[in-house]
Formats: sequence, C-alpha cells, structure tokens
Amino acid sequence: MQYFTEDFIGFFQELSSNNHKDWFHANKKRYEASVKKPFEVFVGVMISAIQRYDPDLKVEPKDCILRINRDIRFSKDKSPYNLHYTAFISRGGRKDKSIPGIFLRFSPEMVGIMGGCFGPSKEQLHNIRTTISRDGSGFRKLLEDKDFVQKFGEIRGETIKRIPKEWQDAHKKEPLIANKQFYFVGEEAPSLITSESLVEELMNYWKVMWPVNEYLTKAIQ
Repeated sequence: MQYFTEDFIGFFQELSSNNHKDWFHANKKRYEASVKKPFEVFVGVMISAIQRYDPDLKVEPKDCILRINRDIRFSKDKSPYNLHYTAFISRGGRKDKSIPGIFLRFSPEMVGIMGGCFGPSKEQLHNIRTTISRDGSGFRKLLEDKDFVQKFGEIRGETIKRIPKEWQDAHKKEPLIANKQFYFVGEEAPSLITSESLVEELMNYWKVMWPVNEYLTKAIQ
C-alpha cells in the first residue's frame, strides 16, 4: 500500500525555502493532507505490524509522532519548523527515548531508521554496563550478526574519556563499556517514502534491530 504521495517530499522541499509561519499557515491544508494525516495512518500500521511480535507495545500514533515545530528557545536558528517528520515507536513512545524502539525520520534527503538507547539515565547506563560486563560476548554476538552489520554497521554514541576503576577490566574486553549512549543508524533513499513496500521494508529493519533492542531493554530494567 502507498501511504504518501510525492507531495510529502515536495512539501518539505518547499518548506526549506519558506521556513516561516506565513508560508506554513498558507499551506496548512496541504500539510494536513500530504504529511500529517498519512503519517498518522502509516505509524498506526507500523504499530500494528510490530505488535504481532511485541504485544507489550501499547501505544497509539499520537504517543509516537513528534511535532513539526522546532524548539527554538536555545537555538541560534529561529526557523520555526523541522524539515523532516519523525516518530519514535517504542513501549515508551516519544516521551521516553531511553526505551529502545524504532525511530523513523522522513525527509527529502533520506529515510533514517534508528534503534537502541538514545538517552539512558545514570541508573540505566549503570545497568547496561553491568549487563555488558557480565555478558559481553553475548552482546558482541548480536552486534556482529551479518544482517545487523549490513543494515546498521555498529553501535554509536558519546563515550567517557576516563574509565572508572570498576569498569576498567570490562572495558578491556568490550570497549563499548565506555559509551554513554547505545544507538545505531540505518538509511534508505527518500524514494522509499512513496513505495508500496514501505512498511515491509521498515519491518525488515525492525526485525534486525529487535534482538539488540531487547538486550538493551532487559538491561535497563
């Protein structure tokens, strides 16, 4: 099924040159028809598809979709709107990015597909490190799976420069102990947005990220 027309991409291409409230308000009906409403339908279908494998996913599209409005309070760039549309489909939804799920970003440049822990709390980070220190080989096996490597490459995230004494031995065995974040990123061409196989292709990504996401989910609990 095709969820989006070419105007999804066209809207954001034009918004990039007209990123102000007057243009947006003049094109609000277009935004509703080409972006907002079809994206809500699409996210609903993605949630239903994921629930077949993860019955603990109990969210609705409104719990997952991020606003198009930018937070400009602390930014030098005062452009009011994002040039992409995003959703974080996880058990915690958009309000808790520490809970692993699938983060989707649709833009004229690409489809971004991300998973893992973006912002674990201090306690969650300690739990992840503890789990990895006890089962580093199990974690490494998941990360070296050929499908995971092909779609996502490797775990990313900021790292600490000084390794605390309690983690030094574990860090020698698994350098990811130094990470403060544990996320991974895949990318597809923007043509996927209008493809009839959109959900199928994204579910292929979800199935590949699922074992790593589950490892991290159990670790932070």
